[in-house]
This record gives sequence, structure tokens and C-alpha cells, in this order.
Amino acid sequence: MEISNKELYRRLLTEFVFEEDPLLSMLQWLMDRMMEAEVESRLGASKHEHSKSRKSHLSGYRPRRFDTRLGTVYLMIPKVRKGGYVPFFVSEKQRSEQALIALVQESFVNGVSTRKVKKVLRSLGVENISAGQVSNITKGLDEQVEEFRTATLDETYPFIWIDAIYEKIRQEDRKVVSTAIMVAYGLSLEGERRILSVEPFPDESAECWKDFFQKLKKRGLKNSALIFSDAHSGIQAAVKEEMAGSGWQRCKVHFMRNILAGIPHRAKKDVAAKLKQIWLQPDYKTALKVAKMVIDEYGTWSKAMKCLEEGLEDGLQFYHYEGIDHRKISSTNPIERLNKEIRRRSRVVGVFPSKEAYLRLIVTYFIEYSEEWIHEKRAYIKQEHLETVMIKFYENKMAV
Repeated sequence: MEISNKELYRRLLTEFVFEEDPLLSMLQWLMDRMMEAEVESRLGASKHEHSKSRKSHLSGYRPRRFDTRLGTVYLMIPKVRKGGYVPFFVSEKQRSEQALIALVQESFVNGVSTRKVKKVLRSLGVENISAGQVSNITKGLDEQVEEFRTATLDETYPFIWIDAIYEKIRQEDRKVVSTAIMVAYGLSLEGERRILSVEPFPDESAECWKDFFQKLKKRGLKNSALIFSDAHSGIQAAVKEEMAGSGWQRCKVHFMRNILAGIPHRAKKDVAAKLKQIWLQPDYKTALKVAKMVIDEYGTWSKAMKCLEEGLEDGLQFYHYEGIDHRKISSTNPIERLNKEIRRRSRVVGVFPSKEAYLRLIVTYFIEYSEEWIHEKRAYIKQEHLETVMIKFYENKMAV
């Protein structure tokens, strides 16, 4: 029997009238229904429907905080395997609201007074914002930062890239200290890129890197087949102790720089060209053969060739993963590009007034990157290749 609009409204009111905030509850309900309809349209079939017209499938849900004028709602956004999914009402937020959040965030990072914040907001057409509202927006950003940094890592990440950059941050005693910002970037089993962690530490000592990995494991990180980084001694010690069973790929770009540091300037160009040939070979055995030829040819520069010889095995680990584009798994380039974007933004600020201010700015950008990657239609590395990687990883682990 068809229900009239009047009867439908009556039922909705009955459902929500006893809620603490009826309007906010109704908004949440409406958003959930809109997501269901939008996802069904994208999939070409309903949730459990078997249909030839089906274009993709769901692969779970991800939580997302969404601030509205009525208050904050917590959405469970469906994860679509092919192409990703972001609700239209999340991606199409009003420009003034986006500008407001970005402005208040940047203003607080730079220690701008509330009076100055109000002045600039008025130029955007946002009137009568109080100090309390500014504080609430900052609090909202801090909550999102905390959610991002403590999110459960319940997926499998076959490959993880790690690196650290240094930023100037003012401490509680007003001293400005160069602080190590450690970042982990992972690739899920579905080939989707994820920023896993960003943590400030005093330095890159082995203890700090161990602490970094321990925090990742507490959030659920388990097995990874291969970890990519430069040859920092602190990283190597931490990977060996905290990520036992995982392989380690020494970044070929950093490795070449280390080798060339022992080559006279006049010969660097020629030696660099020969070194590049090592990592352009089709397989491990051929790469090893070319490397030995380079060592024999340039044996005069013993320090550089010793560096090559001692680090060669760690620099060729990617060759053991067949079927994958070696350019994607032989260096830390993926995370280096991310760090470059971070530096481009942090350079504008210079000295950050606090650790919290830094995290508020950078993690907000990380959240945006993560949302952009959801829209990617192609996996960074095909799922079938990553599944093969993990099968071999578990087989090797069982054999030990």
C-alpha cells in the first residue's frame, strides 16, 4: 500500500521526536539514505543484489566526522572497490565554510589574534564570529587530527614507506628546536595508498624509531612484506627489532648519493650513469652482474665501491617481487613527493608555535590527500600482485 507524504512525515517525526537533538538526528538519517541511493546508483545494483549490471562491490565502511550548521554527525561512508566514493554533500561543502576552517587553522598556527581573524573573516562575508566559535573550530580540527592519528590500522599493508623531515617547532620553554617528523605511508592489499602515521620526535635515534613502530603496532599494524627507507641506522635497527620478518629495501636514490659521495667531482657523472644501469636490469642476477662490473671498473675509489658492495643486497630487494613495476618499489619516491608538499606548506609558516599547531596544519592536509586518493580509479599496484606478495610472505614466515 502506498504511503502518503503526510503519513511518511508523521512516522519520521515519531521516530526522531524523542531524540536529544531531533533535527540533527533527522539530518543524519537523511544523509544515510542519500549515501545508500548514491552508492546503489554507482554500483548498478542494491547491496545484496545479484545483477549482471553490477559495476563494483562494497568493501566495508570508513568512519568520517562531518561538521554541519546543526552540529556534528558521524557518518559511516561505504567503501567502493573500484573508483572509491565520497558523498556529494561532503565534497561540495560551501566555499565560505572551507575558507573559514582553513583561515582559522592558518591564523592559529601563526599566532594571529582573534581580532585580526575577525577582520579577515568579514572580508569573506562571515560576520560576527566570536572567540568561542574560533575556539570551537580549532577544537574541531584537533579532534579530526586525533582521529586520524589514532585510527585503527586493521587492513593489510604489503608495502610501507617511511621517512622523516625536520621542522622548527617552539617548545614550552620558548626555545625553537629542530624536530624530527616521522611519516609512514602504506599500500593496502587493494592497491590503495594510505598515510598511516605522522609523529613528532626529538630526533631519529633507534629508540625514537622503535617507539614510532610500536605506536603503529598498537593501532593494529601487523605484517608488511617490504619496508622502504634510506639507510639511517636508527631505522634499520628499529625495522629489525620491531618489524621482524619484514624485508627492507634501501632506497636506490639515497644509496646512489651515498656511493657518489666517495667519487671525485670530475668522475661523478660517468659513475652515476653506470650505477643507474644496475637498477635498470630486468632481474636480480643481471643486476648483480652489472654491479660487480662497476665495482671492478672503479675499484680505485675503494670507499665508494665498498659502500656499493656492502649495501648492494639491501638495494636489490625489490627484484624478488615479480610482476610489479620496479620503479614503484625501488625507492622512497612516493613518500618523498608527499614530504615535498609538506615542506612547501610549512615553509610559509617558518617556526611553528607548538607541536599541536604543526600537527593541526599538516594532518589536515594529509586528510585531504587521503580523500583525493579515494577518487583514484586505478590501483597504484594491482591487487592480484599484492596478494601474491603476501602469500609468499606468509609461506616464508611459516618456513622459518
